[in-house]
Amino acid sequence: MSWASELPPDLLCRPLGLVVLTGLDNTYNAVHKAIWDAFCNNRRADRVPLQFKVLNLDHDYPKCRTKRTTYEWYVPKGILKSAWMNKHLDQVPSVVVVFFDLDWDEPLWKEKQMECATRIEIVRNSLDGRSTRVCVVLIQKNAPLPPGEDMVAAERAASFCSACELSAKSLFVLPNTDHLLGYVIRLENAFYEQAQSYYHTEARRVKAHKEFLNKTTHQLLYVRHQFKIAFFNELKQDTHTALKHYKQAYGNVLELRMLNTNMLEVKTVAGFINYKICRLSFQHNAPLDAISQFRKHIDFFKKKIGTGELSFEHSAWMSRQFQIFGDLFDEAIKLGLTAIQTQHPGFYYQQAANHSISRKQLCRGLCHPNITYPSPDPLEGLSSLDYYGQRPWRQGHQSIDPPDAAKEKDGILALQYLESTVDHEWIIIPLLSSAVTQFKKYKSPRMKRYLMVQMGEEYYHAKQYTNALSLLSRVTYDYRVEHWWPLLTNILITSLRCAYLVGNVEEYVALCLELISKYIPLSKEEKTRIQMNLIRVMSSDPPEPEPGCDADCVEKAKPLWKCETSKEQEQCMFTVEMQNIIPFVECKAAFSEETFTADVPIVLHIFLKTTCPFPMRFSKLSVLLNNQVYNQYCVVSDGQGIGSGESSEEQTGDLYLVPGKPKMYTFTYLPRQEDVGKTLQISSIALELGSETSRCSVLHWLHWSDSGSEGLILPAPEHSGKKKKKISSQEDLETVEWDLIDTNSSANLVPRVACVDVNIEHHSPALIMEFYHIKLNIKNTETSSTRNNSLSVGQKEKLDTFLDHTTHVTVDHAEYKDKVVPRREQVPLGNQGVLEPGEESNKSIFVKCLQPGTRTIVIRITYEVDVDVSGHMVTCTCEKEETITIPAVPPFEVTFLVKSMKFEAVESVHADCPFMVLTDINNSSQWPIQIQTSELKLSPFIKNVGENVQSQLESISLKSSEHAGECLCMVAPPVIQPTVPLGNYVIHWKRHGDDTLPSVTTTLPLPHVTLEHIPLAVDVDIPSNGSVRDTLPVTYTIYNKTGYIQEIEVTMDSSELFMLSGHKQLHFRILPSSKYKLNYNLYPLAPGHIPLPRLHLNMLRYPGTMDDIVHKMIPSHVFIMPQGKSNGITV
Repeated sequence: MSWASELPPDLLCRPLGLVVLTGLDNTYNAVHKAIWDAFCNNRRADRVPLQFKVLNLDHDYPKCRTKRTTYEWYVPKGILKSAWMNKHLDQVPSVVVVFFDLDWDEPLWKEKQMECATRIEIVRNSLDGRSTRVCVVLIQKNAPLPPGEDMVAAERAASFCSACELSAKSLFVLPNTDHLLGYVIRLENAFYEQAQSYYHTEARRVKAHKEFLNKTTHQLLYVRHQFKIAFFNELKQDTHTALKHYKQAYGNVLELRMLNTNMLEVKTVAGFINYKICRLSFQHNAPLDAISQFRKHIDFFKKKIGTGELSFEHSAWMSRQFQIFGDLFDEAIKLGLTAIQTQHPGFYYQQAANHSISRKQLCRGLCHPNITYPSPDPLEGLSSLDYYGQRPWRQGHQSIDPPDAAKEKDGILALQYLESTVDHEWIIIPLLSSAVTQFKKYKSPRMKRYLMVQMGEEYYHAKQYTNALSLLSRVTYDYRVEHWWPLLTNILITSLRCAYLVGNVEEYVALCLELISKYIPLSKEEKTRIQMNLIRVMSSDPPEPEPGCDADCVEKAKPLWKCETSKEQEQCMFTVEMQNIIPFVECKAAFSEETFTADVPIVLHIFLKTTCPFPMRFSKLSVLLNNQVYNQYCVVSDGQGIGSGESSEEQTGDLYLVPGKPKMYTFTYLPRQEDVGKTLQISSIALELGSETSRCSVLHWLHWSDSGSEGLILPAPEHSGKKKKKISSQEDLETVEWDLIDTNSSANLVPRVACVDVNIEHHSPALIMEFYHIKLNIKNTETSSTRNNSLSVGQKEKLDTFLDHTTHVTVDHAEYKDKVVPRREQVPLGNQGVLEPGEESNKSIFVKCLQPGTRTIVIRITYEVDVDVSGHMVTCTCEKEETITIPAVPPFEVTFLVKSMKFEAVESVHADCPFMVLTDINNSSQWPIQIQTSELKLSPFIKNVGENVQSQLESISLKSSEHAGECLCMVAPPVIQPTVPLGNYVIHWKRHGDDTLPSVTTTLPLPHVTLEHIPLAVDVDIPSNGSVRDTLPVTYTIYNKTGYIQEIEVTMDSSELFMLSGHKQLHFRILPSSKYKLNYNLYPLAPGHIPLPRLHLNMLRYPGTMDDIVHKMIPSHVFIMPQGKSNGITV
């Protein structure tokens, strides 16, 4: 019974010590109301765990019974009194607080003191015999002074304690100030200490009884006393000590003598104590201890059934134990405990549901439906039992046999009668729902589905057929995918009954389609019955009732089906998605080829096969393609009704399918020219069962794949290793196994094969910036003339964006106007796009590559031609495509060197001093190139030395790896910039041997140079060579490039190789922008490439800075030839 397994509220709540507040007038005294609100409102977790009540001074508390001095002749009547916990939670206070308005400076002190003493005495008399602590709180208007300063308060406090017989620790003062809450919290802490002392005393008092007990007659008291001690410790908030005593109490329970007469009481109390132990273990963060205790509890009591006629009570008790532990486990998880997939509350909720199912089964076996409730009522007083778990008709009896057999029998009948009125399904379903939630949370999908099936069955038993159908339909797909055929069969049968009982035509038809398939293990007779019902429903007739249904519910369902039948005149069409079920009809589809050209008819084969017990006629077959234009050609209609039993040969089609004999339907149609280049895909296949004018079920295969109807549901064939075969006729179909039929759900529509010869002539690699010449010859090999002939050429699309922007393509003319065109489209061929049979057309294609890289050039020839297809002239667009790969490489490599006039490499140049740039051109390609000319485009900061500057490379041809170069002399005028660009070097060139192509202009940037500004420049006028003992005149011209007069000292070194005539040391001045010449006559003494005497210049304005600069400007050596032989005689 539910009452025997439920936990009382006093056990479920958290025990809090009771503190009674007296003397507060909350109705008429605002100060008292504020004090009470401070005690009872905003009870946060950081405040002491106490329960406060406001009672009158003369409240009648439960009387304390006379204390026993011996238990020698005492025989307990039960284990745990039903009113004991409530008494100590809500009736017997641990502390009584008397509030009294009294200030220390009260003029009528004596009278007030006597009044308060009288109130305290009234409270003590009400608590006669109990050790409840009594405290007094004086409500005062002013805040107290610091201790030791108010002597009057100290004297009067001592006098008050003496008059009221109170200890100093029981007297408190509560000032009514702005800090009232703070004073109240301090009072609470003091009351909490008093309450703990009270419950500690009570626990010790109960513990002292142990020495009077014996194991023979007082076994029940051992349990009771340990429970009381543990409960008092819980009230004291000492949960660890409480847990220890609860465990001792549970151990004493297991030692009790258990008989049928007291079995329910023992299990009830054991359940109470087990709940306390598990709850405190979870609270102490010891979940393993809680689980271990619960397992021990279940293992011990699972076979303690008790009275056989009431064995359903044991199942109810077991179910409740598992449910309670599951709730505790779930509550602990919400508070932070971590559970795992193999240990979580879902397992306990599942066991609770299983025991409730067992309870229902026992009830059906033990409780007779025609039982009458006995009179007088043996269960009178059931809600006010003295002891937990006892029978109302024999309370307090602990004998082996029941005292009154007749009452015992009536009590059992009354309990059976009450059990028979219980709706067990509404106990089971919430438990299963809780279990499903937990298994879903911990990712156990199979357990979740299993429990959902149980829930669906319970809804079915509860006659909630709509809920059952909805729940079962959510799990059937997974059982199909995993091929649990026996489980799926049971679920489908239950769903079919539900669909029949609620009159759901669509679900009923879908379930019938699945139940008669070959994968469902049902007898042939049962499948035949289901197929006959399917035909009746699709013929707008009511089906026969499903076996196993409740008779009353069947009678209620018949009008529903009659109502559906009356709608026959109205059109009723619904769709069944076949990819979600295992139907009795299987479907495969295949295009005859993977690719169809534009001049070939498209052939599509549809294969159908049924596995039901006897033949079935369908009304219409439709194939839906991704291009809806072709849907009209893929339809087969059967003009006969579903009940017709013979195959027909009418032109409208024959959809009469015999079980086990596959049938092929072929659709042929011509492709449209605008669809060439697209893919034709089967989107879905629809097979209609019934009549479109009345009731029709559309069997719809969606998300079509090459696997046919199998998808992810049907098992793989056993001969999956064998090669599949293409079927082209009904005869082939009959000789090939169904699973070996090759399927193909898509076909590509491609242009007709072009009859044209294309010859391409070109010489790669291409050179950057040149017009690369490709010669194209096109010949028409068709038997008839072609029209709209066009040529498209260009860089391959979607290959490289960079190459698209650097590849220019032209046809017939080599031209480039600074705009890149990577492709040329629809260039006409022949005479206005017409080519006669055998006629040729020549085209020149020019490709200009602006950057290096490999280009993929696509040449596409497109034309139209009339072709005879099955007696119809069809205009086909033909296309031929050729691809060539052209690598583009640089034609040459050019290097530039900056040198001084002495051909020495320099890092910087001097302003107004000439310097040279040497160019080196290396032909890096494999083709010879012809350099037509070169030119120099100087920047504004540079000038040529001389006026007429001509190219030194005109009409020069370079073979592969050959070099050419020229020397360019230039000067840099003084500017502000430290670094100046020299300009650009332009080369005009072309590939050697092809005079028809325009020349290519390549512009190369010259290097930047660093410009240095020097105050002096020195120029030397010296012959290129001299002879020994012949005068060699040398003139040094010194230029002042500053705006100031410069004083200069000149020193000429002596040399052993020359005799010198001129100033060896000279001091002079040079005006701004003026010059000064030094003339020397040198007389060489030795031949060869000999060093000149060294000239030293020193500027007084810039001492020691010009010597190295001057030496770079003037030559250091001169070539001296030896003296020629003379014919005469010299004396």
